[in-house]
Amino acid sequence: MHLLGPSLLLLVWWVPEYLAFSDSTKWSFEHPHTLYSWDGACVWIPCQYTAPLRRDQLDNLILYSNYEYDDTTKNFKGPILYEKTKSLGDDHTPERVQFLGDQRSNCTISINPVLEKDNGWLGLRLTTKAGKWMEKIDLNVSKTPLSPHIQLPPEIQESQEVTLTCLLNFSCPGYQIQLQWSVEEPAVTLTSLTTKTVSTQSKLTFQPQWTHHGKNLTCQLWDPKVERILSEETVLLDVKHAPKEVTTVIQNPTRIREGDTVTLSCNYSSSNPRVTRYEWNLQGSWKEQSPGVLIIQKVAWDARPIACAACNQWCSWAPSVNLDVQHAPKDVRVQQISPPSEIHSGHRVLLGCNFSSSRPRDVRFFWKRNGIFLKEGKELSFDSISPEDAGNYNCFINNSIGQTMSEARRLQVLYAPRMLRVAISPKDQVMEGKKAVLTCESDANPPIFQYTWFDWKNQNLHHYDQMLRLDPVKIQHSGAYWCEATNQLGRVQSPPSTLTVYYSPETIGRRVAVGVGFCLATLLLVFWGVKLQRSWKRIRSQQGLQESSSGQSFFVRKQKVRRAPLSEDPHSLGCYNPVMEDAISYATLRFPFGETDTPRTGDAGTLETERPSPNRDDTVTYSVLQKCREGDYENVLPDSPEDEGIHYSELVHLGLGKRPVAQEAVEYVTLKH
Repeated sequence: MHLLGPSLLLLVWWVPEYLAFSDSTKWSFEHPHTLYSWDGACVWIPCQYTAPLRRDQLDNLILYSNYEYDDTTKNFKGPILYEKTKSLGDDHTPERVQFLGDQRSNCTISINPVLEKDNGWLGLRLTTKAGKWMEKIDLNVSKTPLSPHIQLPPEIQESQEVTLTCLLNFSCPGYQIQLQWSVEEPAVTLTSLTTKTVSTQSKLTFQPQWTHHGKNLTCQLWDPKVERILSEETVLLDVKHAPKEVTTVIQNPTRIREGDTVTLSCNYSSSNPRVTRYEWNLQGSWKEQSPGVLIIQKVAWDARPIACAACNQWCSWAPSVNLDVQHAPKDVRVQQISPPSEIHSGHRVLLGCNFSSSRPRDVRFFWKRNGIFLKEGKELSFDSISPEDAGNYNCFINNSIGQTMSEARRLQVLYAPRMLRVAISPKDQVMEGKKAVLTCESDANPPIFQYTWFDWKNQNLHHYDQMLRLDPVKIQHSGAYWCEATNQLGRVQSPPSTLTVYYSPETIGRRVAVGVGFCLATLLLVFWGVKLQRSWKRIRSQQGLQESSSGQSFFVRKQKVRRAPLSEDPHSLGCYNPVMEDAISYATLRFPFGETDTPRTGDAGTLETERPSPNRDDTVTYSVLQKCREGDYENVLPDSPEDEGIHYSELVHLGLGKRPVAQEAVEYVTLKH
């Protein structure tokens, strides 16, 4: 790339010198004010003139070197480099000087080679018929070749196209020189031979990069004939650009842990102009200790990548740098892998332990249930889960920095009611009159929504609460009870539980009293029954004797002791034993009175009287049977076979008058005792 040198400096001016001739003010010249060359090179002097009279032709032309004016002789003196006159022609002209003009307007002259001693000034003396003129021309001949001059624009910015110029104030046709740049970029070489400028320049146009800043740019004067560098000029490029190669550097010497203090610096490699400020893409609490140095207090575990920018009139951002904060595992959680929804007893269940971030990534997994350590591993599996496996599960993960435990995950196992039993409170033996509470205890998930109670007769009690209250409890409540529980997954029956209700002391006392009374009554009944049976047998025996004598008979057992107590009550047919008066079983037969009926004395001497009662129905027949003991009668034989337990009685109409004839159809009454 070729870089063009500084801008071409054109120092061209024309200063005609006028001598004190009568018509000097009418001469005019155009030529470079100063011509530059070096020893051994050549010089080309472009020149134009105008004589006072345009039609005048040039008569004489003399070229002086470092001339002087002699006030004595009123003439110029000095080495003559060239002289041309009409009379002499060019005979006195040195070979190295050539007049290339004409006699009317062109005064161009070439000196080849030019020598170091020619350095100074030249005097061009022109003479016409109308007048004379001496024109001074500065000639700068150096010992060594001229150096080019690099012309730079006022400001060079990165990536903006600029044109650099390498200018050499020399040009001489026939003398081959080249200007070349120290960069490999194409350049354009231009030469100028005018009455105003004599120069050679090379223009380099390119887009500089920031890497050109501070680099040397050289323009060389090259002689292709001898293939060597005659001279050169070097400049330092000043390329304006934003800060380059900006980086964010972590100053901490060791790895960063959560909560540490972190120091970062913002560096760059080049900036033109210099960096005046820094920017950071950091949120939260931080401070800049010095320009480009950042301090973060208590760095977070999830600190985002950080970048800085170095700024002059432009800002350049550095690539983000990750702090890579070391921390214990974060966001640890228990995940139910399968089944995805509800867990039923007997299902295969798989739990996993996950986390979102850990630095370093090398971690270990552990499991706890209800705070008790279970096992190590990332997953926890149950081939056939049971209700006993339900509970709060935690997994915890540790790395070299620390340990993190997950929140407890409640594992619910759904199952039908189980382990049903009937619990009796306060106990299964309760005194009557107290309170008994029967509770249907069960284990179920989801909870039981209905209870049903049954008794020992398998009878639905139509009670649907969990507790069955018996208040007060009765003897009739004694027996076995069982319950049935139902939830969404099934219905289960409990085994029976027996409730025993025993008598209270008051009931026992009443029962004992009744029992004793019943026993005594039974003994008395037995005793009187035996006596009545014996009396009945005697009566039957006597009745049998009377029936043998008459069909119209009424058998009355004869008492051992006769008594004829009179009473206001109606007469009764039977027997009377004073000894057994308090406990007599008897039957009394009453008959309605007729109008002619009168009291009469019975066969056994018993007075029988039937008196009408004011409240009595005349059509009702009353009968009272009284059983007497056998031992009370004299005419009853004991232990009669036919009398054993059976007594017959023939009922006839009793009263005054004649006894009726015995009827064929006699009704018997059979008494069993």
